[in-house]
Amino acid sequence: MRTFRYTVTSPVGIHARPAGLLVNAAKALDSTVIIEKAGGGSASATRLMALMMLGIGQGDTVTVTVEGGSEEANAAALEQFFKDNL
Repeated sequence: MRTFRYTVTSPVGIHARPAGLLVNAAKALDSTVIIEKAGGGSASATRLMALMMLGIGQGDTVTVTVEGGSEEANAAALEQFFKDNL
């Protein structure tokens, strides 16, 4: 299991379009990806509505857990995705 923390810098947070991009990125991996919002709630990164229900906004910190498959490579790819898109 690999984890990393990320503070969202996007003004819209993880809402509709960015959440859709994240879902597509997570579905392309051979790992299970869980997004946990600091202070409450977690969701599978492949479930669009569940991600949006977390209400992650700009300045919120999330913990991303990657388990199974090519964990190290997938965690690195997701961390770069977050930096580029969120």
